[in-house]
Amino acid sequence: MNTSTSPRKLRYAMVGGGRDAFIGAVHRHAIALDGQAGFVAGALSSTPGKALASGRDLGLADGRNHGDWQALLADELTRPADERIDFVSIVTPNHVHFPVALAFAEAGFHVVCDKPLVHTCEQADALVRAVRREGTVFGVTYNYTGYPMVRQARAMVRSGELGEIRKVVVEYNQGWLATHLEGTGNKQADWRTDPARSGAAGAIGDIGSHAENLVATVTGLEIESICADLGCLVAGRALDDDGSLLLRFRGGARGVLIASQINTGLENDLRLRVSGTLGTLVWRQEQPSQLVHLPHDGPKRVLTRGSPWLHPSAQRASRIPAGHPEGFIEAFANVYGGVMADIRAHLDGSAADPLAADYPRVEDGARGVRFIERTVASAASEAKWTSWAS
Repeated sequence: MNTSTSPRKLRYAMVGGGRDAFIGAVHRHAIALDGQAGFVAGALSSTPGKALASGRDLGLADGRNHGDWQALLADELTRPADERIDFVSIVTPNHVHFPVALAFAEAGFHVVCDKPLVHTCEQADALVRAVRREGTVFGVTYNYTGYPMVRQARAMVRSGELGEIRKVVVEYNQGWLATHLEGTGNKQADWRTDPARSGAAGAIGDIGSHAENLVATVTGLEIESICADLGCLVAGRALDDDGSLLLRFRGGARGVLIASQINTGLENDLRLRVSGTLGTLVWRQEQPSQLVHLPHDGPKRVLTRGSPWLHPSAQRASRIPAGHPEGFIEAFANVYGGVMADIRAHLDGSAADPLAADYPRVEDGARGVRFIERTVASAASEAKWTSWAS
């Protein structure tokens, strides 16, 4: 749990996440969980009337409830420093991420953006340059990195407890797009399967990007080349709904990544298996409080969230005693807690505690965009392997 001695709450604005949106409420609940920031301003929809109505629903003051993000940014820039927002949270469909994130970053505001970060590597590079130039904080909500047992797995792998990593298998399986749901008026299905709003990839961008980030976070391995097969298995769909990838990592390790949204009956089945010369770790998002460790020279053991013998990064990410369920929103809150710890350090002119400021950065988001681009290129190529560097 992230705490602070700062005398005031941070102030944040949100772009997107209004009426009928799924993820906006999740972000707001997560930010509120530790009481470190207050929601003070917003432009909550691309439709001005809906944006204003959404802000009224959530109790925003009329003067800080805006019909579009440009008005929100212009208003914040006119306010004195002690009234301005400390950060903006961007929870729009993917095509809006880049212009909003770049504008706020270039104006000197701290930013949190949902994933995938942007549509192209050129956009991602521009964001990285802007953030580095302005010296601002920029977090990307790969929320699964906030789970305590993911952080425990990272600590065990990075400390060498599994030895040399040889094989990584990550799967993200869902069934919600097993039918042509976008044809029924479903808002989430409609924009996520639209190339203009979602980008060049469907399932591989929506959930495959999470899978890539989970592997990179836990193992630190860097992809060298990709062999990808993407498919649209539901008739009439414009973007991939199923993907299978073979991965080669620098140093010789091999990997398999599956991202599919047409596995009928499956809900949110994200799972990771990391195998090294000294053992294997297994984690599943639908059983997030357990991490299975299978050492080569001893019995299987099941590590559980909240236990006192876990790594400090895993202990810090837990809020309640072992045996009580913690999950999705708490993991989101841990990512936001890391961002806010870094923002407070910036405000204080100090260096953030690495344990506190533990969150995915803009560089992680940029790597995720490159992963999507190289996967799409591989799937379209007749070559067996597509180089990460090409």
